[in-house]
Amino acid sequence: MSGSIPFYQKHHRHYDRGYRSRETESAISQYQQSSSTYSSHSSKSTKGHEFQSGLSDTEEARAKESAGYLARCDLFASGVESERIEHKSHRTVMRESAERISLSKRIHENEEYHKRLNEDSLMHTPEFVIKPRSHTVWEKQCVRLHCTISGWPEPRVVWYKNNVSIDPMAKPGKYKVESSYSVHSLEINKCDFDDTAQYRVSAMNSKGETSAFASVVVKRFKGDVDDSLPSPRLQSRKFGFKAPCLEYGVKFETHIVEKFGVSFGREGETLSFGCSVIIYPSLQRFQPEIEWYRDDKLLVQSKWVQMHWSGDRATLTLSHLNKEDEGLYTLRVITKSGFETHSAYVFVRDADAEVAGAPGAPLDVQSLDANKDYVIVTWKQPAVDGGSPILGYFVDRCEVGMTHWFQCNDTPVKFARFPVTGLVEGRSYVFRVRAVNKAGMSHPSRVSEPVAAMDPADRTRKGTSAPWTGQIIVTEEEPVEGVVPGRPRDLSVIEATKNYVVLSWKPPGDKGHEGVMYYVEKCVSGTDSWQRVNTEIPVKSPRFALFDLAEGKSYRFRVRCCNSAGVGEPSEPTEATTVGDKLDIPSAPGRVVPTRNTDTSVVVSWEASRAAKELVGYYIESSIAGRNTWEPCNNKPVKGTRFICHGLTTEESYVFRVRAVNAAGISDFSQESEAIKVKAAIASPTPPYGITVLECVRDSMVLAWKQPTFIGGADITGYFIDYREVIGGVPGKWHEANIKSVSERAYRVSELKENMLYQFQVRAANMAGVGIPSLPSETFKCEEWTIAVPGPPHDLQVQEVRKDSLVLLWKAPVYQGRDPVNGYYIDIKEAEADFEMWRGVNEKATNKTFMKIKDLKEGESYVFRVRAQNKAGVGKASDPTEPVEAVTKPGTAEIVVNVDDDGVISLNFECSNLTADSKFVWSKNYKEMTEPERMTLETKGSKSKAIFKTPSEEDLGIYSCFVTHTDGASASYTLSEETLKELLKISHDHKFPIIPLKTELAVELLEKGRVRFWLQAEKISANGKIEYVFNDNVIHQGEKYKMNFDKNTGVIEMFMESLGKEDEGTFTFQLQDGKATNQSSLVLIGDVFKQLQKESEFQKKEWIRKQGPHFVEYLGYEVTPECCVRLKCKVANMKKDSVALWYKDGREIKVNEKLDFSEGVLTLEITQISKKDAGIYEVVLKDDRGKDTSTLNLTDQGFKDLMNQVFSVIANSSTQLKIQSTEEGIRLYTFVNYYNDELHVTWHHKDAAIAFTERIKSGVVGEQLWLQISEPTEKDKGKYAIEFFDGKGGLRRTVELAGQAFDDAFAEFQRLKAAAIAERNRARVAGGLPDVVTIQEGKSLNLTCNIWGDPVPEVTWLKNEREMVSNDHYILKFESGKFASFTITCVNTSDSGKYSILVKNKYGTESGDFTLNVIESMGDFGVVSYLADADGNVIIGPTTPVPTPSPRSVPTTPSPSAPTLTSTPANTNPQNKTRATPTPKNQTPSTERSSTPPAQIPKNQTPGSPTPENQTSETLILSTSNTSTPQPSTPTSDEKSANTSMDNEKITAMLKDSVDNLGLSTLETELVDAMHLTEHEATTSSEPDESTPALETENLENVCETKDD
Repeated sequence: MSGSIPFYQKHHRHYDRGYRSRETESAISQYQQSSSTYSSHSSKSTKGHEFQSGLSDTEEARAKESAGYLARCDLFASGVESERIEHKSHRTVMRESAERISLSKRIHENEEYHKRLNEDSLMHTPEFVIKPRSHTVWEKQCVRLHCTISGWPEPRVVWYKNNVSIDPMAKPGKYKVESSYSVHSLEINKCDFDDTAQYRVSAMNSKGETSAFASVVVKRFKGDVDDSLPSPRLQSRKFGFKAPCLEYGVKFETHIVEKFGVSFGREGETLSFGCSVIIYPSLQRFQPEIEWYRDDKLLVQSKWVQMHWSGDRATLTLSHLNKEDEGLYTLRVITKSGFETHSAYVFVRDADAEVAGAPGAPLDVQSLDANKDYVIVTWKQPAVDGGSPILGYFVDRCEVGMTHWFQCNDTPVKFARFPVTGLVEGRSYVFRVRAVNKAGMSHPSRVSEPVAAMDPADRTRKGTSAPWTGQIIVTEEEPVEGVVPGRPRDLSVIEATKNYVVLSWKPPGDKGHEGVMYYVEKCVSGTDSWQRVNTEIPVKSPRFALFDLAEGKSYRFRVRCCNSAGVGEPSEPTEATTVGDKLDIPSAPGRVVPTRNTDTSVVVSWEASRAAKELVGYYIESSIAGRNTWEPCNNKPVKGTRFICHGLTTEESYVFRVRAVNAAGISDFSQESEAIKVKAAIASPTPPYGITVLECVRDSMVLAWKQPTFIGGADITGYFIDYREVIGGVPGKWHEANIKSVSERAYRVSELKENMLYQFQVRAANMAGVGIPSLPSETFKCEEWTIAVPGPPHDLQVQEVRKDSLVLLWKAPVYQGRDPVNGYYIDIKEAEADFEMWRGVNEKATNKTFMKIKDLKEGESYVFRVRAQNKAGVGKASDPTEPVEAVTKPGTAEIVVNVDDDGVISLNFECSNLTADSKFVWSKNYKEMTEPERMTLETKGSKSKAIFKTPSEEDLGIYSCFVTHTDGASASYTLSEETLKELLKISHDHKFPIIPLKTELAVELLEKGRVRFWLQAEKISANGKIEYVFNDNVIHQGEKYKMNFDKNTGVIEMFMESLGKEDEGTFTFQLQDGKATNQSSLVLIGDVFKQLQKESEFQKKEWIRKQGPHFVEYLGYEVTPECCVRLKCKVANMKKDSVALWYKDGREIKVNEKLDFSEGVLTLEITQISKKDAGIYEVVLKDDRGKDTSTLNLTDQGFKDLMNQVFSVIANSSTQLKIQSTEEGIRLYTFVNYYNDELHVTWHHKDAAIAFTERIKSGVVGEQLWLQISEPTEKDKGKYAIEFFDGKGGLRRTVELAGQAFDDAFAEFQRLKAAAIAERNRARVAGGLPDVVTIQEGKSLNLTCNIWGDPVPEVTWLKNEREMVSNDHYILKFESGKFASFTITCVNTSDSGKYSILVKNKYGTESGDFTLNVIESMGDFGVVSYLADADGNVIIGPTTPVPTPSPRSVPTTPSPSAPTLTSTPANTNPQNKTRATPTPKNQTPSTERSSTPPAQIPKNQTPGSPTPENQTSETLILSTSNTSTPQPSTPTSDEKSANTSMDNEKITAMLKDSVDNLGLSTLETELVDAMHLTEHEATTSSEPDESTPALETENLENVCETKDD
């Protein structure tokens, strides 16, 4: 080992046996500071500081410098105010300057961040653009903490005070939290001193979490310090809580209490520990400075480490433990007067491996020698290899701000150092390492700190902190063209292993201003063949790692520089380097020596490894002697050669071994140490304390004292007392009062001088020696006591401490007073309460020297005292006890009473925390039983028992047991008269035992009708014997009786194949097991026997039945949710040739499905069941093995039950009653899945059945059941229900038709009613108009249509949207309020256009349209031809067309062609549709018209062909309209139209027959067709028209005239 070692290994109690006991340390410190025989105060102070701090040389120097600074501050006497003002102004200027620099830096970082941001990396962890600042404010002021946070997704922000989340709703008005556009603030209203704390703001999103801290210090205008004194100056340190310190003459005393001890954690867990700190005087304005250290390194706040100071307690929290967190933790509390420390070790165990046998995770991953594209990653090997050697390690890297990890090496490396290349310049990276063995991969290590890939010079210029994400922009000067770089300098091999070689060099001196890159070349030693290694991409860093070199070969290397101007000359080659590990694995450590420390720890020392290079540390392992199961004692290497192994089992023997670690690997194990038993090392006891005087006479005094707090690990063998005279306040020389030690804690010191003053001191001794003396007692005067009351009781002890009670013991006072003591009073108070809070426990004095004190508050600490009384009164109180906390310690046991199998009664007590020197002390009524006459005491291991010899009333009392050398393990048991009687009864039962039975003798039937008699004994040994008795005769195993006795379960049974008449009687089983006996009988006589015999025969028949196909479940039924009835039965033991037949009323039912017995269920479904399905159903199973039948009666009551179940399913499928308004009234309805005619439902109104009338009706439509209320009134309001009858309770569906529901329904009814009236009576064009009319010029046109409406509508005719008036040319008529006629006499081409009829009344308006197409008149050649073209349009023209067309042959309207008779489909001319404009409340759809195909044009005729000159000039009407639209207001018109159509067809057929008989020509045939068209048009009217016959006659005459011509 090298020269200096850390301070904690020099002096700290964890590494030094001299301070392994807190009690010893405290007592020695107390004794040294108080004893007047020691050195002066200054020297004691210096020595005490050295003892408490245990600093290394560096730390001591720093402490001395701090002490000097504080000493100079004490000289602060004159010029105070001016210096304070000057210091304050200077401090203000510095703070403002620092704030400006910090703000500028943050703004710059924010701008750079947004420059680096791109669309591909929008999602990132939260980042503080502006962190919150710390504030110092006066009381009653408000303070606001601001911060700006970026991140996506938008982070959730939470504020914390001292790591406790702030809830603004918990204290309304106190806190106000705001967030707006990434700016977050916390406002604290009316600050008080309690608001002084550390505040943390945490931002979290899906990508991660980050935090920032700020402190708030609240000042008071007036404090505990004189206002005339100058204000204190603030001291700030690099870390921790900036706390003010007092600098003028006040000395602080610091005490660290409730100290944390050795702690154990596991990777991934969170561990918190801390200490309470008491500082006197307590000045709230001046708080200490708290620092935490790990292995002598100052800790700083991070995401892994959180520190908290509450004002009286310092806490350290380690989040997500890793093995890097293992070490010695030290708390340092710093005040003006100095500092106090406390340390303890924290051990971190490996987390459970994901794969069994995998190694532990590596630790302490660091990044070294970072350059532009290169970094060396180092780590430490884990202590746990999983049971097989570690094959190597994988190094992973991740760019900061990203989540993807990239594996850097393809094959595992064994060396704990690895060069990572290929980094992107300017990017920041973190690294982690994983270990691998043959079992699998370890957990990854904790990630390293971020490192930036950049030139070290740039890093120095930009600062050491690496950015969290993005890329650092490295700017360079403009290059100088044409400058080829020179040779690299100082090329050398800085590291060589069998896996890689690392080269290092310096850039050339003449590289110019342009940046250079490098090519690396190698050659095998002895050759001159150079090979470029990085052929594709040159490297930027003056470092390079070469892989894939042949192990054992020698190589030389050289480097060339390059830039845009070219490649420079190579450097000088290196010396020949052989590929292999230059660093050897260290040798095994030397001799390992364990020594005792505490009852759970051992100090292990060893000899260092010889000639170890770059030693990282040592791993220590322990194993229980003889088991060879090794466990690591530390998971982080220690560099010393001495270590304390904690967490061992007391009284267990252990062996230890050590191995060394460096980067090359882990050494072999050292030789195992000798076995050592874990127990506390023995030391001399600490001093006694609390010396008091119990009695005083003229020449002697009786002293008493309290036992030392630490007895040194061994029993105290005695005490030595010294005394000295005090004359004039000056103490004299100490004299021994006793040469031989005394075992009691009370002693009479004789040969004193009357009326002289004396001081006393006491020393305790054990087998390790005599301890140091106690502090000198108070000064006592030796004079005879003459008071009448007794002296104080002494030797107060506390036992049996529980959470709500304890037992107090004491001894009688030595001085009795004038009369004997006749009682005692006990006083109690809380430990922290004032002296005035003493209160009595017992109102009446007790004559015993013990008392159980109850009704304590759990967790509260108490102190007690005792006062004795005699006839003269109550004497002086004893000294109070030490504070006792009312708590039940873990592992506390009570005395248990036991009665063994022989009836022996004993009291048993077990202690789980025994030591080697522990003893069980039994007492009766709290007086020790050394050699009890009525009991026997036995102790084995951790158990002890007190056995009663002959229990009787003489043994009544309180029995207690106390275990020495423990933390107060004790218990008691009160043996009362009632308890003794119960124990004696149990003892008698054990002496004369009875075999307990779980069940008495019983009988049951088995398969084939076999009879089983059985019982079960609760406990019977394998030696138990059974006798079977029937009617007082012992029966034995044979053909009739089969016996069985299961000794494991205690089941005793006897079997009989069947029961005969001779088996009627009493059966008895007699049991015997050693001296224990029992029997049980069963009487089978009379009806009981007959019933059992009958059941046995039935079971036998059943077994025979089940040998063939049989029913497991007989025929039954179920109703499906679809209301299908399914008959089913379950069968078993079926074969392929088994047959199942269904019958109803004796007639076989043919089942279409093929029977499948695989599931053992036969079903028959009946859908839409009715009365005809009632009957007796039967299923028959049969094959060659037998036959079985099952019958189901579905008649009468059976059918009623089935239907009731169907009705129940229907009822349950019903929906809730709903309300619907109609034009007749209000309808209530519900839907069911299926309706059956047999279903009986009842409608109720206000819980009374409804009597149906013409106004209130019910009915069923499909699956809807409804109740119609016509013309509802107020009386119809109320609750309505429909009740379904299912033979049981039925089911009701209800609805409330009242209030708003009734009003809404009634209003909707009124609206629908009015709408219906309006729809029936509105004006409308019922029919009669065609869509298109094509007519020859000179003809007459007459159209008639039906009009409907009430009142009678007004009729208006329009032409091209203009109103028409009746005249000689246009004759407009409206007759009988129903028929509107339209006549044009002598049609001409100007009449072409769109015509409309508009009808309206108060309920609405409707219109009808048609288009008139007038074609020119054509000459008549004697024959009129009716032809059809390819499209089916009918045309009229001559047989021989005229070659020159007439100039008037151009049609005046866009009809298909003229002079053709065309039929235009209604859907191709929407303007010709009838338009309806009803009133808003009675809107109806517009009338739709069907269409016929258009007339065809012959191929030999053009649209412009002239008409024949002899064309008749009379009226010819051809209409293609189809006005068969049904009219709801005149339902009889459809029937009339249908009848008319049938008559037309008959007439047409008759005419054609006549034409054929008469031999008419084509013209006569066309006459028939013309009549047919005319008659068809006439039928389009929904009402008969008087003009229709005239129109038909006129058309017929025209055609006839043409024929005559």
